[in-house]
Amino acid sequence: MIKLKDILLNDAQVDIYIDGKRICKIVPTGTAVAGTECAEVMDCSGKAAIPGFVNMHTHSPMSMMRGIGEDMVFNDWISRIWDIEAKIDHDFIYWGSKVSAIEMIRTGTTTFNDQYWSFPSTVQAAREMGLRVATGYDLMDKGDAEEARKQMEQCEERYELYKQTSDYHTYTLSFHAIYSVSEPMMVWAAEFAREKGILLHIHLCETMKEVEDCKAQHGGLTPVEYLDRLGVLGPNIIAAHTLWLTEHDIELLAKHHVTCVHNINSNTKLCSGYRFLYDEMRDAGINLCIGTDGCASSNNLDMLEAMKTSALFQKAWRNDPKALPLSELFAMATANGAKTLSLDAGKIEEGKIADISIVDMQNTYFLSPAPFLANLIYSAHSDCIDSVMINGRWVMKHRVIDGEQEILEQARKHLKQII
Repeated sequence: MIKLKDILLNDAQVDIYIDGKRICKIVPTGTAVAGTECAEVMDCSGKAAIPGFVNMHTHSPMSMMRGIGEDMVFNDWISRIWDIEAKIDHDFIYWGSKVSAIEMIRTGTTTFNDQYWSFPSTVQAAREMGLRVATGYDLMDKGDAEEARKQMEQCEERYELYKQTSDYHTYTLSFHAIYSVSEPMMVWAAEFAREKGILLHIHLCETMKEVEDCKAQHGGLTPVEYLDRLGVLGPNIIAAHTLWLTEHDIELLAKHHVTCVHNINSNTKLCSGYRFLYDEMRDAGINLCIGTDGCASSNNLDMLEAMKTSALFQKAWRNDPKALPLSELFAMATANGAKTLSLDAGKIEEGKIADISIVDMQNTYFLSPAPFLANLIYSAHSDCIDSVMINGRWVMKHRVIDGEQEILEQARKHLKQII
């Protein structure tokens, strides 16, 4: 059993007891608790406990592609990415995923929803780092019928090998987007995901061009309306971006209980857009989350930065300082993602899985008497994350991650594939 002694939680000083992978007791600091002999006691005075962040959209191997497509519009950028991806192998993906794992752990992320090729390499990397991942086969046939047939066969094989959910891996399915996946494959993917009871992770309405092209090719239908017509939409869909939406699109997403993921850093950097319709989607009852996207477009995996930028843009374009209040913003990065992934985490409560980040408040950022979340999100940087626990196990303690230097050395060697 582990005891986090004298730690700030929701404006109160408490002791948190972790037994196995779950939080078993939360009591006021100094309260005697019978039957809690602890193998480890961590003095957390001057520190606070927060639930681990859930990054709901990223491409983890892209940490090895950081900065390769700067100052490019989306269509040019993605063409460059696909050219580079043709040169990489499983080892590149494995070490890139490990680099991302270091970065996510350092910035307080405990679970990430990933989309990339050769997902077993990412699963292996995440498991070895103690990081939880939701990922699976990623479909993209680019209209090639033979490629579609091959990928569907591989998808079925990979599902049988990796379908078993564990503490560190939830099997999901992905298809890239309506412009890179044929209609038969999208329909097949939706039916396969529903049949197997798994989540389907897609890009949707990321750019205005995607919307205009879809309307031109499909009788005026928006991408959301098009997927609705195909029968793809449903409560198992995780839709990344969802920037360019009509009122009817929002009605359809709400009707089908689709989860939508905001990725402000990549959207603004690639000039895809910034007017994420948070209020409208929230009021329609849509579950809304935050992702960082991949490092080739967002350049980092820092959820604190993504949260701050999300709030600032909402306030600016709406001309409303009350837009995206702190409590809702924090839920987007924690509890809402955990809910989508059916993960009993995202909050620090008795009985919940112990996915906990410990925040060091002995610095300038927390000197002010402002509310804790205001100081954390608007003032602090992620180097305030002192330690991270996932599933009741330490993956970073006092900023130290085991094996970090070896991982970086191996990553440098594999970068030669694309340089």
